[in-house]
Amino acid sequence: MNWLQKLPPAWRPHVVRIGFNLHPAYRRTGGRVEHVSPDLTTMRVRLPFGRATRNAVGSMFGGSLFGITDGPHPTLLILALGPDYVIWDRSASIQYKRPGRDTLYAEFVISAQEVAEVRDILTRQPEVDRIYRIELKDRQGIVHAIIERTVYIARRAHYVQKSAGQ
Repeated sequence: MNWLQKLPPAWRPHVVRIGFNLHPAYRRTGGRVEHVSPDLTTMRVRLPFGRATRNAVGSMFGGSLFGITDGPHPTLLILALGPDYVIWDRSASIQYKRPGRDTLYAEFVISAQEVAEVRDILTRQPEVDRIYRIELKDRQGIVHAIIERTVYIARRAHYVQKSAGQ
């Protein structure tokens, strides 16, 4: 995402939001990125309940719940850490709490403290897995699903060397 750094800072959150919302795979989840913070550390996603996100029993389709969480944390980490790191989703799990029958929301945050901690760990070891927990909530704040995503982060030099050795 080096090209994003060439844009004026005020444009970057809008471009990230629009990019997510126009990406065909993300669009098909039914979710929409509503907001990206100016410092590119927070992303808020909305998943409307409707014909495209309803399952056979009349509640929110689990694939949509799961799909809207695919990408925001790695993207925010890539934006925070820069091109010297390789970042991708490694695994994920979902725990359903209650059927969704209304618009649900998720917030993704990569704090400055998290970025500093990742950088610190990667000075001592070449790669790390980080687990991020996302709660999908309705307008009243009631949790309908909890998704945990494991994100792989490595120094690019280590990742390239590791890939060449396989």
